[in-house]
Amino acid sequence: MSTSVNSSALIRIALIVALGGLLMGFDASVISGVNKFIKLEFELTDFQLGWAVSSLTLIAALAMLVSGPLSDRYGRRAVLRVASVLYAISALGSALAPDFTWLVVFRMIGGLGVGASLILAPMYIAEIAPSEERGKLVSFNQLNIVIGITLAYFTNLLIVDLGDSDLAWVESLGIKEHNWRWMLGLEAVPAVLYFLCLFMVPRSPRWLLMQGKSEEATRIFARFFDPARIKEEVSSIVESLDNPDKNKSRVKDLFNPALKLVLTIGLVMAVLQQITGINAVFFYAPMIFEQTGIGTDASLMQAVLVGLVNLVFTVIAMIVIDRLGRKPLLIIGVLGITLSMATLSYSFSQATYTYNEDSFKNIEWEMGTGQPETINAASFDNRSEFRAHLQAEVSEVTWEKHRADITNHSIGVDGWVVLIAILVFVASFAVSVGPVMWVLFSELFPTMIRGLAIAVVGLVNSLVSFGVQLVFPWELDALGSTITFALYGGFAFFGLIFILRVVPETKGRTLEQIEDELVTNKS
Repeated sequence: MSTSVNSSALIRIALIVALGGLLMGFDASVISGVNKFIKLEFELTDFQLGWAVSSLTLIAALAMLVSGPLSDRYGRRAVLRVASVLYAISALGSALAPDFTWLVVFRMIGGLGVGASLILAPMYIAEIAPSEERGKLVSFNQLNIVIGITLAYFTNLLIVDLGDSDLAWVESLGIKEHNWRWMLGLEAVPAVLYFLCLFMVPRSPRWLLMQGKSEEATRIFARFFDPARIKEEVSSIVESLDNPDKNKSRVKDLFNPALKLVLTIGLVMAVLQQITGINAVFFYAPMIFEQTGIGTDASLMQAVLVGLVNLVFTVIAMIVIDRLGRKPLLIIGVLGITLSMATLSYSFSQATYTYNEDSFKNIEWEMGTGQPETINAASFDNRSEFRAHLQAEVSEVTWEKHRADITNHSIGVDGWVVLIAILVFVASFAVSVGPVMWVLFSELFPTMIRGLAIAVVGLVNSLVSFGVQLVFPWELDALGSTITFALYGGFAFFGLIFILRVVPETKGRTLEQIEDELVTNKS
């Protein structure tokens, strides 16, 4: 009996649906190049800047909770189309935002699209893919998220470089004076493309069978499978749907003593993935690199390197995860995160600060808040003494508005060490807790509560990410880079101990074997 699969058709559809992941990665990380410009234009405080960045993640977390039920009612494809429209509205609205409030509103609208596509794109692909190709096809979405992040870094750099050119068309489009608006608005192009391409995607056959539309489901399966395989797939789905209690779970089931170990592992990994600062790096990369005094253009270029390293090591993780195993990758990666953050903290602790005319380089002064006429040049071995001297030398308005820029132009730190440490950090994350966490979630939790448990730990993961993004600008200003990165490194160190002592290896074991060892025999 033949069970051949039309892989090319499946891959084409999976790639189209996975464009939602690309939009998600782009939408979330394009703000990294915008931060400096909106902070100056809208005169934002550190927490306002953090809110502009993190509000998308908060709304995305809430959208994740409702996207599943909405897709059960209206279909996966239908909700993904709505998400594509939300992405386009967010992009254009953010680009045209007249003030901070409207910018945040449109960022939140984008968060609705992010939450929906994060859940539904991999869900759709999993529902249409045969079991033997599901892992590969679903991984397209994660890969596209990483590509979207890299693309956002690249377009940010491209727009800034175009703004510095003397091309007539660049000037006519206002790219130089409105560079951050072009960064945000550019996302409308792939959003519209996604909306149009989704018309070439069929409805999920599993969802159709849930609605009792077996004839349409069979016709869609016929595009990918031979008749024998169609019968096998439909029978399996119908059998599952005929036993609704099999996959039915309640929140109180999570508190079953037998699940204490797996739930603890899930929660710790969900927190660890974000508390070590990955989205602080992804969403504030240029701001971090400007802390070394290299300037805006160079910081955007280094952010592109962050995206490329993230992409390369995500692919490596996809290749080796079933060969090396989950736990070895976690140990290697979290150790790398710990060491790289320790290196960053130490490097900034050794920084020196020179207060002179160069400290005010490239600052655009407004009437009444000009550069001091007399500059009492001085050098300092630590940030706190430099900040105290600076505050005494400049006006209160200059201190509030320009202290970060002046600090960045005064610092002396080994920029190469910082760059290498950041790249090692990103590589370590991308090859370990980034992708491995989600694999562990799909393996550790018993079938009867897997969906609910992943939703809960996924929500915790998103809320921690929101918190990290919200406070990062304040941390850099109030605590400094030394303490900020030391905190991230400390969290990673304790995470490493937890992994070594508690997290099991799941490679090459069936879900039933994992459940028997970690759940059934636990009390």
